[in-house]
Amino acid sequence: MTQARTEASRLGYEHSAAYDSGFLPVGDIHKLWYEQYGQQGGKPVIFLHGGPGGKTTIQNTAFFNPAVYRVVLLDQRGCGKSTPPADLRENTSHHLVSDIEALRKHLQIPKWHLVFGGSWGSCLSLLYAQTHPEAVGSLVIRGIFTVRKAELAWFYEGGISQFFPQQYDAFINFLPEDKRSDAMSAYYALMTSEDKATRLSAARSWSEMELCTSNLFIDQEGLKKLDDEVWVLAHSRIEAHYFKHGAWIEDGQLLKTENIDKIRHIPTTIVQGRYDMVCTPRTAYDLHKAWPESTLIWIPDAGHSAEEPGTKKTLIEICDQYAEL
Repeated sequence: MTQARTEASRLGYEHSAAYDSGFLPVGDIHKLWYEQYGQQGGKPVIFLHGGPGGKTTIQNTAFFNPAVYRVVLLDQRGCGKSTPPADLRENTSHHLVSDIEALRKHLQIPKWHLVFGGSWGSCLSLLYAQTHPEAVGSLVIRGIFTVRKAELAWFYEGGISQFFPQQYDAFINFLPEDKRSDAMSAYYALMTSEDKATRLSAARSWSEMELCTSNLFIDQEGLKKLDDEVWVLAHSRIEAHYFKHGAWIEDGQLLKTENIDKIRHIPTTIVQGRYDMVCTPRTAYDLHKAWPESTLIWIPDAGHSAEEPGTKKTLIEICDQYAEL
């Protein structure tokens, strides 16, 4: 490995400014923001952000060698620079899958060389690949999440309190006592209130627990995102909207044999932090058991975030390997 690639595997690749960006209208409500980086004629990779309700930034390009990849970033409906912000209308998993396909065709990409997604992005990657397997050349997914009821119960019904009792107490005690038995629905009601102050205070409480539990060590800098009203409302409202509705997919749908069979042939690497408290290792293991043709890599000293050193280094190295396919 060259010295440059060795350094990249530690810090990430640096990309110049986007060579292309714009809005893609989808339906009558939403306009999706996308950007392209790297080689215009390179191997196309799409980065699917987490949340749902997150956003993309140029930092998300760090996994991909700009000499090889054509990197496409997409802000999902209601997220980032996409408009209207935090809008829940016509915003479901199936809309997002259609959006990825619409963007691929808009950019005249015959097939994604690589679909890359973490956390919610891993769920969306799987759902897209199972819907459009002919459009996916390879998958790199990390911090695996499949929206099963047990996964949501772990985080929002108290399982995580075994490891983060203070953070969970703050999350649950934000609600009136008679609403705590169904925290997700209670938060959803607050975050869809007509009163902005009510929406914002609930959104900050919802997001704070996730930010406090996403790293092996709490990222104090990351907590500053709670001051970003646009981000915090989109992140929290859209997450609660999707989770309350089970992301509009059947419980366990992504792990069913008939659905794994659709993508079994696609080269896939799963990366999972051993101490991930947001999307617990059980799901990554269950996915690999259902799909033994995939490669599962454990990061022994990491939680959920893709920015933790061991996880980031591994993801960059994997994307370098897929660049050679």
